[in-house]
Amino acid sequence: MVHDQSIAVIDFGSQYTQLIARRIRELNVFSEILPFSITLDELKAKHVKAIIFSGGPSSVYDENAPKISEDILNSGIPILGICYGLQLLMQHSGGNVHSTGKGEYGFAQILPDSSNVLFKDFPTESQVWMSHGDEVENLPEGWEVLSKSTNDVVAAVQKTNHSIYGVQFHPEVVHSLHGKELLSNFLFDISGCEPNWTPANFVADAIKIIKEKVGDKKVICGLSGGVDSSVVATLLHRAIGEQSQCVFIDHGLLRKNEAEQVMTTLKDGLGLNINKFEHSEKFLSKLEGVKDPERKRKIIGEQFIRSFEAATTTLGESQFLAQGTLYPDVIESGGSALGPAVTIKSHHNVGGLPDDIEFELIEPIRELFKDEVRKVGKELGLPDFVVNRHPFPGPGLAVRILGEITPERIEILQNADDIFISILHERGEYNKIWQAFAVLIPTKTVGVMGDARTYENLLGLRAVTSMDGMTADWYNMPYDVLNECSSRIVNEVKGVNRVVYDITAKPPGTIEWE
Repeated sequence: MVHDQSIAVIDFGSQYTQLIARRIRELNVFSEILPFSITLDELKAKHVKAIIFSGGPSSVYDENAPKISEDILNSGIPILGICYGLQLLMQHSGGNVHSTGKGEYGFAQILPDSSNVLFKDFPTESQVWMSHGDEVENLPEGWEVLSKSTNDVVAAVQKTNHSIYGVQFHPEVVHSLHGKELLSNFLFDISGCEPNWTPANFVADAIKIIKEKVGDKKVICGLSGGVDSSVVATLLHRAIGEQSQCVFIDHGLLRKNEAEQVMTTLKDGLGLNINKFEHSEKFLSKLEGVKDPERKRKIIGEQFIRSFEAATTTLGESQFLAQGTLYPDVIESGGSALGPAVTIKSHHNVGGLPDDIEFELIEPIRELFKDEVRKVGKELGLPDFVVNRHPFPGPGLAVRILGEITPERIEILQNADDIFISILHERGEYNKIWQAFAVLIPTKTVGVMGDARTYENLLGLRAVTSMDGMTADWYNMPYDVLNECSSRIVNEVKGVNRVVYDITAKPPGTIEWE
């Protein structure tokens, strides 16, 4: 999708880079994460209205420290450097950055110049979040200080009479109490952006693009029953009607009774043109004996495509395959052609596609974070039970069954997961949680049941809160709910005698275990 305006978030390796992009989008301006190797011509092709340099773990004086193109710095496009980004601007302009050996980490107070537009509507003293070892020692000629911290560290600067700014703190982090106001001032007052990144505008643009791309050809839409694929299917239906057919592949790795729920709620409830294909034996046979999670994902990704290709023989030839790839999928899988990210894990619809795919891909929500997809779903009129459904991975239970996948292990996990999710609904916890699921761990433990020794499976429970899936905190589940989950699972699921609760945030962990 080509945008009439966008904000380039240049990634220098900060743990907060995705947060910068999210905060900008929350202000209804489109943002995209891009690598520091990008050129000015590439930025101009993206209609970049402003540029934000992220923080990063390097020192600007490191031998291999990331730099930015001279053309970009001299382009006249408004720039905001954050942390490492500020230090890069200082070094490039002839200033001096050094380390005192102490640094500032965590909460700090700054004294902003509220007469400057960057700090418009700020109080005389404001709490911010610092995370830096280096600091500005000498300002280059032609720059001015806009704020210092109460520790007398330079906290914000501006190139005099230019729209180039730097801040030593992190406005994208919620601990910076007026960070959103600073970003708003930079976007609207300094860069002249318009707040037009809205669900309604996205829907209108997506439908227009689908119509133009597809023409009179046909599209197969991979449907899982989750909000992502349901939004894609509905966008296609709005754009091209009967030219789009949904294919629901039952790969045998779905949650308990999920196949039946998809057909009744989406086909009958939403009126989508859904065709169900039973391919569980094909998937399970190819996964037999496979334990490595990356191999699982790639096997499933390739078989999905083969199953779609087989579906065309009964549904008629289709030129396009539509799928619900999201922006976090792209980032975690190593990014796009211009992407900045290191591969964390392959997503079956990004890193697992075979090279000889016979379809041309349509990915209408590839630029969206998960919460944005939910907003688009509401804009499209999808029911709450679809829009608010927890994310479910494309490879299904394959990445929640650690180690080898067998029919017996699938049944154990399906039953345990069904109990867990049912209890969360019953106890009013489900809608407070971003994602919750059970994990079957390839470890057996000794137990005692009915005065007899047992040696059965260990089961993990995972529940997290998040805005977009890029970062997440473990959910502080009430003890009585955990107690009920553990008691019912151990008593009702044959093959499980011990339950544990995962209290790992993302980072350092990922949400899924594989």
